[in-house]
Amino acid sequence: MTSAAPEISSPVGVIAGGGAMPFAVADSLQKRGIAPVLFALRGACDPVAVERFRHHWISVGQLGRAIKLFRSEGCRDLIFIGSLLRPALSEIRLDLGTISRIGSIMSAFRGGDDHLLSGIGRIFEQDGFRMVGIRDVAPDILIPEGTIARATPDPAASADIERGRQVLRALGPFDIGQAVVVIDGHVVAVEDIEGTDGLLARVARLREAGRIRASRGRGVLVKAPKSSQDLRFDLPAVGPKTVEGVAKAGLAGMAVIAGNTIAAESQEMIAAADKAGVFIQGLPA
Repeated sequence: MTSAAPEISSPVGVIAGGGAMPFAVADSLQKRGIAPVLFALRGACDPVAVERFRHHWISVGQLGRAIKLFRSEGCRDLIFIGSLLRPALSEIRLDLGTISRIGSIMSAFRGGDDHLLSGIGRIFEQDGFRMVGIRDVAPDILIPEGTIARATPDPAASADIERGRQVLRALGPFDIGQAVVVIDGHVVAVEDIEGTDGLLARVARLREAGRIRASRGRGVLVKAPKSSQDLRFDLPAVGPKTVEGVAKAGLAGMAVIAGNTIAAESQEMIAAADKAGVFIQGLPA
């Protein structure tokens, strides 16, 4: 599911978590003449990088404060972007606006990350805002189709890519993870709460421990949105750190869904892939 909005209104409210992606989105908006206003999540958003933009700090659970700020800044369109550790309900700082919506919030927590983000998005939409996705506001930071580094997948890697896509399609309805590592047709590891970086580090440890016997330079990381996912929220993302993890795990490369995967620091990522000799493949949706 994606936003059907034909036009984006300015300014856009960027609900900013951790990592470089909120700032990449804000830069992309500015290049298109759309003003971004960042609503930086305490404990997640980079306090130095956010200073480049108009911004406000909010804590997880301050829905009432957030909604007042959205309105005061004239932000009709909102986007969630960036990493955020899933908080426990007991860790949320409740304000009156949150308490008045506690039933909807508790319902949103009863599921995986996609269920949670979609549930919070619906709360904002009920208050008159419009949730939009990366494809609406910053399509230039999405991975294109095809090979985007010098290395290319060989037939064995292509077969592993297809195997990985099959596995992720099967897991999608369970709202578990967005990535899998396949080596010579064997599913070696599936993404869990540690995320993709943790997945790749786990594969590297398995290789060091002798649990993976395949030679280095074989196998792939495959990332894809979940089959039932609302594509406005939590799209898969890759960047230089992902390439570093792929190389350390001894894999041949990574394959992601073109148009549905965010490229953080794309030029640095491609340079890192060329240096490591691993491929980056954008797959048709």
